Amino acid sequence: MDVKTVNSADARKSFSNLLNESGFGGCRIIITRKGKAVAAIVPIEYLEAIQAKEDQKDISEANRILSDPKSVYIPWEQAKKELIKNKLDD
Repeated sequence: MDVKTVNSADARKSFSNLLNESGFGGCRIIITRKGKAVAAIVPIEYLEAIQAKEDQKDISEANRILSDPKSVYIPWEQAKKELIKNKLDD
């Protein structure tokens, strides 16, 4: 699979072309700023695969916690109230 590196100034100038290269050509594009990689443009299938892997990891972790009899559960309504209260206290 092709990997292309483009600095941010050139990426701005050729954004539409980069989208076509990635979306239709399958190219992975690394965007750099001052020589450092800061972002990437990848085909949507790559992002969907990453998200599916993250979801599976979250499900596995939730199942592990739920199967542990020593786990302490906080009902969503209670957690939401605490989050809102903490946000207001900040």
